[in-house]
Amino acid sequence: MKRVSALVMVLAAAACAGQQKPVASAAQAPAPPTTAPPTETPSTPAGPPEFTAKISKVSRDRVPYSWRPGCPVPLGDLRLITMTYWGFDDRAHTGELIVRETVTDDIVTVFRKLYAERWPIKKMELVDAYKGDDYDSIDADNTSAFNCRPATGSSNWSKHAYGQAIDINPRENPYVTADGGTAHQNAKKFTERPMDGKGVINPRDKVVKAFAAVGWEWGGYWSGTKDYQHFSKGGG
Repeated sequence: MKRVSALVMVLAAAACAGQQKPVASAAQAPAPPTTAPPTETPSTPAGPPEFTAKISKVSRDRVPYSWRPGCPVPLGDLRLITMTYWGFDDRAHTGELIVRETVTDDIVTVFRKLYAERWPIKKMELVDAYKGDDYDSIDADNTSAFNCRPATGSSNWSKHAYGQAIDINPRENPYVTADGGTAHQNAKKFTERPMDGKGVINPRDKVVKAFAAVGWEWGGYWSGTKDYQHFSKGGG
């Protein structure tokens, strides 16, 4: 009887051992946070370049037509200014002017101001690109400075021969005789002042004031003949 009871107890224990407790399901791991794709920052269009001006000595090969022995200014006293200007196409360009060393600061100061104002210039090349021919340079609407030549209608040296004068946009700002005429056909519609137009210089405008601030006079204020393109140090 005791053996039967013991057997029953063993079987009961085995039955209990065979019953497995339910295993708790593992908690579902949270999904990693979704990283939003980087937002592209729209690129900002680059603005016009800053104004720059480089001043260098003038070599003889740069002035094969506009300078010669006997000119009132020695070659060593001239300086080449390579600088930025605002074009008629509303874009920045690099041009060249030759002036006397003593007025380089004046020219850089004025053209820095005109560039900041986006005041337009048609082109800016040395007059030697036209073999020193003032008429051809003017007809091409070229802004230029030094040229060893006499003054118009005179046997005396022009202020250009001293490197102390500049002609700006000569088509839009022609040389006009006392009777209202001009030698250049492409400039005939620009003989009156005041006048609206790209690159036109008018009395008391920003160009005249910029040059006046550095002691340069405007040919548009001459009595009788008017030279609207012309600015010179001390006049003449």
